[in-house]
Amino acid sequence: MNKKSFIWLPLIIALSIVAGIVIGRKYNAPVSPATQGNTLLPSRNKIDNLLDIIDAQYVDTVDIKEMIEGIVPQIIDELDPHSAYIPAKDLQSVNEELEGSFSGVGVQFSILSDTVTVVSVVPGGPSEKMGIMPGDRIVEVNDTAFVGKDMVSNDKVLKKLRGPKGSKVKLGIVRSTASEILHFDITRGDIPVHSVDVAFMANREIGYIKVNKFGRTTYNEFLTGLAKLKNNNASKFIIDLRGNSGGILEIAINMINEFLPAGQLIVYTEGKAFPRNEAVSNGTGAFKHNQVVVLIDEWSASASEIFAGAIQDNDRGMIIGRRSFGKGLVQTQLPFSDGSALRLTIARYYTPSGRSIQKEYEMGHGEDYEKDLLNRFMHGEFDSADSIKQNDSLVYKTLHGRTVYGGGGIMPDIFVARDTIGITTYLNDVVNKALIYQYAFKYADEHRDKLTEYKDYKSMQRYLRSLNLLNDFTAYATAKGVKRNAKEIKESETLLNNYIESYIARNIIGDEAFYPIILSIDKTYLQAIDLLNADQGFPQ
Repeated sequence: MNKKSFIWLPLIIALSIVAGIVIGRKYNAPVSPATQGNTLLPSRNKIDNLLDIIDAQYVDTVDIKEMIEGIVPQIIDELDPHSAYIPAKDLQSVNEELEGSFSGVGVQFSILSDTVTVVSVVPGGPSEKMGIMPGDRIVEVNDTAFVGKDMVSNDKVLKKLRGPKGSKVKLGIVRSTASEILHFDITRGDIPVHSVDVAFMANREIGYIKVNKFGRTTYNEFLTGLAKLKNNNASKFIIDLRGNSGGILEIAINMINEFLPAGQLIVYTEGKAFPRNEAVSNGTGAFKHNQVVVLIDEWSASASEIFAGAIQDNDRGMIIGRRSFGKGLVQTQLPFSDGSALRLTIARYYTPSGRSIQKEYEMGHGEDYEKDLLNRFMHGEFDSADSIKQNDSLVYKTLHGRTVYGGGGIMPDIFVARDTIGITTYLNDVVNKALIYQYAFKYADEHRDKLTEYKDYKSMQRYLRSLNLLNDFTAYATAKGVKRNAKEIKESETLLNNYIESYIARNIIGDEAFYPIILSIDKTYLQAIDLLNADQGFPQ
């Protein structure tokens, strides 16, 4: 008996302990994985605790992932106005703008009369190789009708036409010279996203180049444009950064380096976790001695301001236009495992003189920040330099001792007010309803055979001016619901003719024709021409 007790007693004790643990867990279980009794676990943050409690105890089933997608943006909104959360579904399209390409069929389109109409095809792209032509109407996608107000929108068209490289899409095309729908099986390919819109000779000496963003391919595009101008004997340059909201810092640095001698500071960045980092010119630039004028406006931001600030602070060229946006914060993109990403502000950048271009903001008050440009407009800043109040406590000196100010954008060396001559209610109506654009496309489409005889903007513009298209356009606008107003049409005549001619030329020749025509009455551009003609491209 003693021997049997010796064998079974330890087993009985062990079973009793296990039973006690099980019973104890059953009747004294924590309320949730995030709690102990009624106390939240101190080792976890409140957000994790909160989500675990909701997941375990909330009366209804909750999609925690969806809840997180709503919470994260609210957290980021409590930071500066430029930190941002990018959901996975949006990340690809956001990155495409800066990466320099996407996969698609290679057409530029417009939606006219609820139909997708091809404006132009990318040279060498998938659509051109298959015979798609400007003026074609896309009415079917993969044997399914694709027309009508409820079906066709910009987003829907992009989703249909873009896709993985190598994938196929079948398009049904209506063409004016064909009696039935034409079908094309197109294999999607890489489509470049250009960031340099145009480079052309403004006159025999002056080259003009327009940059719309600072992306992966911008530096190479910029060099190509400058080389083209130099080969055409350009010795002075206009760099147009108006409307350019920025992009990749390193790209802007490389572009600025082309205009600076060795050893000059371009920009430096500094943040709490990032010690001061300087970018200095290395002297390899090919345009170190040429006169340069940079055009900016209230939409020029970030990398555009770095470019303008480096040129201005080093007394390398002249800045013309209106005060820039005022974004002096540097973001880095941090990916999440689900394909989303965080663009987090990690540093501030400073121009060579030491000034921060970042305008004032209050953490968590993005709406007030977004109203800044509206406030500038309401206070008359776009119309008069005297309306701009500089911060006298933030005074800096350029390389040669000129005074510049920090605390809110780049103030140009020469201010050019917005041009209000010719702006009427009639003009605003036809512009806001996109009637000029629609008319220009319709006219180009109907007269394509004749217009393609003209290979440069000068000959095309001379031809268009001989036609007196303004009367034809106003009749078109009347049919679209905008009543004629003879007085206002006369007042806006120059602008209306300029817009009509430039958009028709763009539909036939492209931006090589559009920009020279549209800029021919641009006050800021003309001011730059006058300055360079007078050999005043270097600060005095």
